[in-house]
Amino acid sequence: MTIWQVLIWGGTVLTVVGLVALVWCILTVLRARRGKADDETLRRTMRRVMVVNMAALAASILGLMTVVLGIMLGK
Repeated sequence: MTIWQVLIWGGTVLTVVGLVALVWCILTVLRARRGKADDETLRRTMRRVMVVNMAALAASILGLMTVVLGIMLGK
């Protein structure tokens, strides 16, 4: 396995982890909204989810950039 293949697979794993975290964010917010929680509980949930959401987006972006870099440099 070459270094470029390691970059591609590592980036793929990072992207999948980011996507799983994004799905978790969506499901958490849906559960909180359907649960008829009061405003303060919903705000706390949204604050917590927003941090995870930003980290998940960053992980997905970095993973995709790593995959593209591995493909471009591996040829």
